[in-house]
Amino acid sequence: MESRRPSLHPVSSDPPDLPPNFPSGAPFGDDGSDPFKGMPLFGDLSRLFAQQGNMGWDAARQLALSVATDGGQEPNVDPLERIRFEALARVAELQIATATGLPVSRSGLGITITPVTRGQWVTSALDAWRPLFDALAGSLQNSSTDETPDPGNPLGFLAPLMKMVGPMMLGMTAGSMVGHLARRCFGQYDLPIPRTGSDELLVLPSNLDAFGEEWSLPSDDLRLWICLQEIAVHSVLLVPHVRARLDDYLLRYVSSFEPDAGALEEHLGELDITDPAAITNIEVSFTDPQMLLGAMQSPTQRELLPGFETLIATIVGYVDHIMDSVGTNLLTNYSMLSEALRRRRVEADPSDRFVERLFGLELSQRTYERGAAFVNGVVERSGDEGLARLWESERTLPTPNELDAPGLWLARIEFPED
Repeated sequence: MESRRPSLHPVSSDPPDLPPNFPSGAPFGDDGSDPFKGMPLFGDLSRLFAQQGNMGWDAARQLALSVATDGGQEPNVDPLERIRFEALARVAELQIATATGLPVSRSGLGITITPVTRGQWVTSALDAWRPLFDALAGSLQNSSTDETPDPGNPLGFLAPLMKMVGPMMLGMTAGSMVGHLARRCFGQYDLPIPRTGSDELLVLPSNLDAFGEEWSLPSDDLRLWICLQEIAVHSVLLVPHVRARLDDYLLRYVSSFEPDAGALEEHLGELDITDPAAITNIEVSFTDPQMLLGAMQSPTQRELLPGFETLIATIVGYVDHIMDSVGTNLLTNYSMLSEALRRRRVEADPSDRFVERLFGLELSQRTYERGAAFVNGVVERSGDEGLARLWESERTLPTPNELDAPGLWLARIEFPED
């Protein structure tokens, strides 16, 4: 199907001219002038996002839906799929509750597994992640970056430009990345980001079917696997102190971005600013997610990462252990299924990796290996009973050093609390 994604600006064969004496010494917009004269993409984006707030949610949502659906219309989910998942959810719920000993729902009334289209998944994900994106946009706008360009630096205008355009481009980036995720994700917890107030879990049967056909996997087994996986993650994230710590890490991380105009200048330092084509190259750079992210990461975020990564590795290692324990006895093709699914996450799409880095979630192969090694080490020393102590209290969550030395974690939690 041909893509019909909207264009932000009509394409012109004539390169734009730099405005006379640009940049001016005044902060952008203070004198009522148009600082983006001659730079149509930035000017259009400035006006567009000024009407929508820091993030430009309307544009982000439209772009996400366009990417997710390839610019077309999606058929509704077959009602038979809902009946199918409802039956599988009851089986998965009982198995996970028995294996973990954890509550599987907030209300105690059970889980609902709802099959959705990619467009529906996009809408739900953007709504759920909006507080994180808003906090990120706020950190960019509230940065202490000096807005006064250095008249002696031909790229000095990028400092205030980065501060103004960063949040605007973040909205477009968020829409693009969420749209691409919708084309790949199986459920709502492919990224272990908590959602609020519901025991409804969303799954994407179209993506499951495409993956199953590619790997010749039985449809029923794959659907039961995603029900088990989603409920296992949901159960862990229902543990109050786990949820609170993960929410805290996520919010602190996205709130600590700091635009680094110097990094952007270094990236663009070889451009000849007198060349009209340089403006086109600058616009391309601002649409590159890796460029945007590389210019924003801060020392504060790097300090948060060891503890953040430890929590994520612990969660994914534990969930993998539960899946192996339950799946081996429940699914006849579990070994083939798990091999295909674990290879899939190692070969993650660049859109997955960007969103992971944007939120501080480094779900690399090393993360999974560290989590698996920790869980296996605990089980070897103290069995599943020892592993269950992970979720007793905030105190029993492992530290970064203990993640690589499960014996130290077991020794510490045996000591009484102070």
